[in-house]
Amino acid sequence: MSESAAELYTTKADYAYLRVKELILSGTLHPGSVIAQAQLAREIGISTTPLREALRRLKSEGLVELDAHRDARVAPLAAEEARDLLELRRSLDPLAVALAAERRTKADIAAMRAALDGLKPLPGNPAYEQLVAHRKFHRALYSASHNDLLIQTLDGLWDKADRYRRLALEVERGQAARDRKAAEHEALVEYVIAGDADSAAAVMREHIDTSLGAQAAWRLRKQHTGSDTAGEP
Repeated sequence: MSESAAELYTTKADYAYLRVKELILSGTLHPGSVIAQAQLAREIGISTTPLREALRRLKSEGLVELDAHRDARVAPLAAEEARDLLELRRSLDPLAVALAAERRTKADIAAMRAALDGLKPLPGNPAYEQLVAHRKFHRALYSASHNDLLIQTLDGLWDKADRYRRLALEVERGQAARDRKAAEHEALVEYVIAGDADSAAAVMREHIDTSLGAQAAWRLRKQHTGSDTAGEP
């Protein structure tokens, strides 16, 4: 790692954590794949010691698996985790936007409008920056709730959820579905700014029920059971 790069981070372990996390969320390191630690350390310009520290941190977030021999792999995708994420978001995201409609400030409104400006539904195989823009928009919404525990919880769910969004995007969405998501994004901002908590929550419930995360949960459940009797969202 160059000195100029190192200066941007508190420690080399912080740098390694952010770089490996980006590689996982961008799909460069695939779910279930073995992490060749010595090679990866060379590629990102650090030693293996800060890399191992970063991997332990990513393990605590459920993105990496480590065994007793220090072997590491990217955590695989699982139908149960996809279901759990979906169940939590069905409850927490509508709550967050309802609170945001009651508590939003002028600064919150400016942040939501800025995050919405130029936001487009995620394409197939999205770039990491596109995932970041999508997260920035939703974080602007739930941060306006001014409920610190709720914000922390949704922050913690987001990285895991991004991996399932990428899985769902392997199946190309039609333009109508993409347009619907764009319209929902706009409606969410409008209702929160207007202080309409009930409408904001209703749109968010629909947004989650037809989300990429919901599609990934259905897909993984179908693979696990070998049938589609539960129905596609």
